[in-house]
Amino acid sequence: MAEHNELGKYGEELAKDFLQKNGYIILESNWIFQKAEVDIIAQKENILVAVEVKTRSSIDFGLPQDFVKPKKIQLVTKAINEYIQQKNLDLSVRFDIISVYKNNNKYDLEHIEDAFYFF
Repeated sequence: MAEHNELGKYGEELAKDFLQKNGYIILESNWIFQKAEVDIIAQKENILVAVEVKTRSSIDFGLPQDFVKPKKIQLVTKAINEYIQQKNLDLSVRFDIISVYKNNNKYDLEHIEDAFYFF
């Protein structure tokens, strides 16, 4: 596996651990619909949370969340809409970003709630 793929998977594992420690139930990881992938689908109380995880080895070129582009947002919102329909869910939906980046010899994690909305 390429080094950047391993880093991305590591970031997703850190994100899942963080969410679980903060009361979220992980429903799906890497859920795919057509060309869209939702990194993590979680639930906390009556909220379904679609989480985009962005991991970087440094922040020299910007914060990880700055790399979530409009096309990705469009794909994630389309995918989560399909997920809701397939599972016949009646929950509020929230879109979060978890930003993971290396800071010296450790990884920092930032959870950005309501990072984006349906288009």
